[in-house]
Amino acid sequence: MTSKPAISALYSSPQPPHTSYTFRHEIAAPFPAVDKAQESVATKKAYLSELRGLVILVQAEVNVFLTERMEEDKQRAGASKDAEQEAKEEENYGEENVEDDA
Repeated sequence: MTSKPAISALYSSPQPPHTSYTFRHEIAAPFPAVDKAQESVATKKAYLSELRGLVILVQAEVNVFLTERMEEDKQRAGASKDAEQEAKEEENYGEENVEDDA
């Protein structure tokens, strides 16, 4: 049994944890035959139209996913910066800090 044609994209995180996520959608329209004489223009058009729509869908899903990842990364970076700043302020409590005067 052959699998249906599909469009897919794979995201692999370069940062730990090295997670991956696959975006995949099967194409429901029949795959055009190799012998072009057997296939109607309408069949080819339907297949290509669905393929184009799925490309746009996968692109939108990837954009949403990456935007969410960027927000998570910003929050993690912000939390660590806040913790570092708080530790620095606690360490210098009651002392004049030359860096703040500049």
